This record gives sequence, C-alpha cells and structure tokens, in this order.
Amino acid sequence: MVFSSIPFLFYFLPLVTIIYYAVPFRWKNTVLVIFSLIFYALGEPVYILIMLACITINYIAAILVERHWLNFHKLWMIIAVSASLGLLGFYKYSDFFISQFNTLTGLNIPLLELSLPIGISFFTFQALSYTVDVYRGTVKAERNPIDFTAYVSMFPQLIAGPIVRYTTVINELHKREITFDCFVKGSMRFLRGLFKKVLIADAIGVMWANISADISSLSVASAWLGVTGFTLQLYFDFSAYSDMAIGMGRMLGFYFDENFNYPLTAVSITDFWRRWHISLSSWFRDYVYIPLGGNRGGKWKHIRNLLIVWSLTGMWHGASWNFILWGLYYGVLLILEKYVWGKAWERLPRPLRHFVTLILVVVGFEFFVFDDFSVMTEYLSVMFGLSGHSLFDTFFVWQTVNFLPVLLAACILATPVISLIRKKTDASSDENIRKIAGISVCAGYVLLFVLSVAAIVNNSYSPFLYFRF
Repeated sequence: MVFSSIPFLFYFLPLVTIIYYAVPFRWKNTVLVIFSLIFYALGEPVYILIMLACITINYIAAILVERHWLNFHKLWMIIAVSASLGLLGFYKYSDFFISQFNTLTGLNIPLLELSLPIGISFFTFQALSYTVDVYRGTVKAERNPIDFTAYVSMFPQLIAGPIVRYTTVINELHKREITFDCFVKGSMRFLRGLFKKVLIADAIGVMWANISADISSLSVASAWLGVTGFTLQLYFDFSAYSDMAIGMGRMLGFYFDENFNYPLTAVSITDFWRRWHISLSSWFRDYVYIPLGGNRGGKWKHIRNLLIVWSLTGMWHGASWNFILWGLYYGVLLILEKYVWGKAWERLPRPLRHFVTLILVVVGFEFFVFDDFSVMTEYLSVMFGLSGHSLFDTFFVWQTVNFLPVLLAACILATPVISLIRKKTDASSDENIRKIAGISVCAGYVLLFVLSVAAIVNNSYSPFLYFRF
C-alpha cells in the first residue's frame, strides 16, 4: 500500500476521509488508529507487531519516567531507548554486523536475512523523541493509549516521515480544528506531492536507470548527467512524500513541520542541511549532537561530535558502508567549512558558492546510491575523467534531449520561483488577474492529476526511495 497507488487514491483515502469527518471528535483518533494499523498491515502484516511493541514500550516507560516510579526515572528512559534501538538494530543491522564479524574472524555465521519493517527508522525515532522529551520535562506523558498510538502510527507520515515531534502535535491530538479550508489546502498539498512523485521523480528515475545500466560505456558528461539525475530524483521523490504527508495531515487537522526548504538552492553544506530532511537533521541535533556537547568543549571535541553524529546519520539510512561513507563525507565537509575555508567561503560570489555546493552534493549522492564499492569507484573515476572515457558521446545527447522537458521542470520546481509567482498573484489588487490565476491553477491540477493517474495505471510508477530506510 503506497500513497500514489490506485487503491490508496480511490479507495483507502476517500474511505478514511469520509468516516473520519463523519464521526464525533472523540472518535476521530480511534478511527485514525484503526486505519493507520490497516494501512501498515496491508504492506507489512507481520511487522505491525514490531511497531505496536515500540509504541507499548515508550508509552509505559514515559509514564514511569514521569511518576519517578521507584525513583528510577532515568532507568526507565534508558530501558525504553535501549529496547527501541534494540528492535531497530536487530531488524536493520543484524546481517550487516554478522557479515562484518565473519569477514574479520573468517567464520561463517549464517545471516538472519530478515526483511526490514517498513518505516521502522521513522516510527522508532518518533517514539524515542517523545520518551526523551518526557524525561527532560519538555512534555507531559500521554495517558490515553489511543492518542499516543495515533501519534506514532499516523498513516500520513508513518512510512517515510517527516519525523514528527510530540511537541508539534500535542495540542492537535486532543483538540484540533477540522474545516473545509483545511481539507482543500491539504488536498492541494497532497496533489502537488503526487505530481512531483509520478511526473518528475519517476520520469527522471528512468533516465538514471538508463545511464547506470552500463557504466563501462559512459562518457564523462553522461556520468555527471546520471548522478545529477539521481539527485533530482531523490529530492523530488522524498520531498513528494513529505508534501503528501503534510497535506494529508492538514486534511485531518494536523500541522506537521516542513521537511524540505528548497535544499538545491543552498549556498553551503551547512545551508543544505538546514534545508534537506529537516526533521532528521534536527532530531540528531537535539537528541545526539547537543547531548554530546555540541560545539562546546573546544575544537577537537566539536570535531569528534560532528563525526559521531554524521556517522550515525549515515547508518540511519542503511546497513551498508556506503551510507556510513556518505555520512562521514558530510561530516568532514562541515568540519572544513567551520574550521578551514568558512570565512573565505563567505567572501565568494553567491552564484559560485551555489554552484560548488551543488557539485559537492551531487558527488555525495554518488556515494549514497552505490552500495558496491567497486561500482562506486568505477563511476567516480568516469565522472572525473580518470578512466580514459570520452568527454561527450551521442548517448549523453540522446538522454539529455529525450528528458529535457522533465529536467527543465525539475530545475524550475527545485527553486521557489513558482511559489513567489503564486504569492504575487494572490496579493494582486487586480481581481481579474486573481480569477484568471485561480481558474488556471484549477485546470492545471485537473490536468496533472489525470496525467499522474495515467502514469500509475501505465505501470511507470515506482515505490518511494525512502521506503527502504
């Protein structure tokens, strides 16, 4: 069950919405829990028990923490964190550590070959943030198990985020405004995510699949086009899911925080991570980086803390060395930005800073996409002209021309240009301009929805990339 599938669009979501709006407020969270569990069970019928275990552990532990039961409030927090991370580690990292142990010792311990529960990295971090916040006294423990289950299991953002803090939705869990205006604005946000996923991300994904199919024959230009395409695909794929989650949350009366803020317009690596996957980077900042000491304690402790945080950030994305390398890559860049070239960087022209940042980001996603180091190295050598491949070839020209419309659309939509135009139009004093703009927007949404459904029916749809994390 995925957001942009036909059953979800035309059966699940309408049914949830009708029942949710029809029942009295006191039953809305119950309806939300029931349908969220059904949603998860349709994709992972067995592993729903893992999510329920995580919910139960953190629900009970938070209450014990708040009551200082037996004066062991810190112990209950540690138990909840250890148990939750234990579930995450067992299902996500067992085979990785077993294979590394076998490599080091020469043993042949069989792998467990467990399938990864969908969204486990997201709902685990969400539940953990709640328990730690209760321990810190930031929030009160939730006594109603239905409300807490609704918070952790809420289907709009259950599988791929954003990671929603309890502090963000605590008031809305108990009392929220559900209006027609919320429904309309939420629906439009959901549809924008659908368009980005089906018409942009999936289309560029075809180009990346074409280019990465045979690395040995690529030119330098084709290699750069390919990994740039993957960067755009990942951005539009993941931000599309966030848009759809935020939109559905709004339809249900919840206001989730933004997860992306045009990260491909960043002018530094620090700026990029303030804009990309905001809920994850802020989670690591608040629950790992700052508790470690942050930038306090001198230069070397700060460097240590950055390397720890970014190693964990890489590991969060997957049980593979390429993700750890990807995380360390950004950790090193942030250290260099802070202690080596930071002041000089600020004096460079903004367009140049933007261009260099994009190059660094694109190279970083080359580490991200290949879990085979030999393939990764081969692709990098082609990118930087170290393999003796030609600079350009007809394949590059064909791919560029064939995917030019979607690439241009992606480049425009990756900037706030459309948003700025919409704001200026809405603020126009000319009523005719506002009417024309309104009609055009409605017609555009209808057309894009028809095209999106046609693409899904035509089997050109692919699952969200972040489902595997």
